[in-house]
Amino acid sequence: MTQSKTTMPVPGAHTRAELFSQPGAWRNALATLDSQIEALHVLWSNGAFTQIVVTGCGSPFYAALSAAASLRERGLNAVAAPASEVWLDPRAAYPAASHTLLVVLSRSGETTELLRAVTAFRARGDGDVVTITCTPGSSLSKVGTLNLVLEAGREESFAQTRAFTVMLIAALTCAAVWSGDAMLRSDLAKLPDACAALLNAYGPLALQLGTDAAFDRFYFLGSGARHGLACEISLKMKEMSISHSEPFHFLEFRHGPQTMVAPSALVIGMVSAAQHEQETAVLNDMRALGGAVLAIGVGSEATLPAELSDCARGPLYVVVGQMLALEHALALGRNPDRPHNLHAVVTL
Repeated sequence: MTQSKTTMPVPGAHTRAELFSQPGAWRNALATLDSQIEALHVLWSNGAFTQIVVTGCGSPFYAALSAAASLRERGLNAVAAPASEVWLDPRAAYPAASHTLLVVLSRSGETTELLRAVTAFRARGDGDVVTITCTPGSSLSKVGTLNLVLEAGREESFAQTRAFTVMLIAALTCAAVWSGDAMLRSDLAKLPDACAALLNAYGPLALQLGTDAAFDRFYFLGSGARHGLACEISLKMKEMSISHSEPFHFLEFRHGPQTMVAPSALVIGMVSAAQHEQETAVLNDMRALGGAVLAIGVGSEATLPAELSDCARGPLYVVVGQMLALEHALALGRNPDRPHNLHAVVTL
């Protein structure tokens, strides 16, 4: 009798599949968002909102940080706050205003802090709610004034990859619609093809750096809307590989943190077109101190499309960092699909 063999899951198989599926996931998400453009217009036109508060927990909070900065860049009054702060300490999280729009991001739609934040926000009569989630039928997907459900972002792995970028693209679509930025909407439509090209071009570089045993610490630099993205990629490195990883604003890195730079450090800079000269100078300083450097941006080692705006390039920066984190995790023998001490959803 021949015994059947039990197939063991390959570590990181879900994460790799989800990471490399992002071009298609983004295309599907953009199609779903296109069907909601009129609803977004109507909500904004009728709301007379004096401020926008963007919230989430973990990775979605970092997407919220980037989204709020992108909204402010377009002249809208926006802040980001963790859902726990919106729930427990709202007046410290955002000022009282006549009418607030709360934008809530969650992959699962079941995180306790988010649901309690929405309930408390409604009870205070602070305003309206837009939810952005990847799970149809979830608790969060039923409580908003407008609910954006992007099933293309659903995942098997615990550490978010395509869910994060799909929700970020949804938040940037909101920013484009509410600010009347037609150029940003046009740029977002180009992202799926740009992502496919990036995945093909920089897989070998991510493998080379991620498997380099010399590196034991990683520092991610990003300013403006890219600071939230630096926080997210740093979190991916922590979650997937259990490595020392920290995010900083670009020029702030000189004010103390650069003392940690050594040959075992890899400094990853999310270089913008607007501040290219100043940000590149920081990276050059870190090279001079003996650290290794990876620049992500237009004309960098990992170059991004020059025809896109800094804002629209945001999800592409993240993809490069996700590839690096995945390869480093696998090189260390970790399983990024099921990170140490983590759960897919936090419930209280």
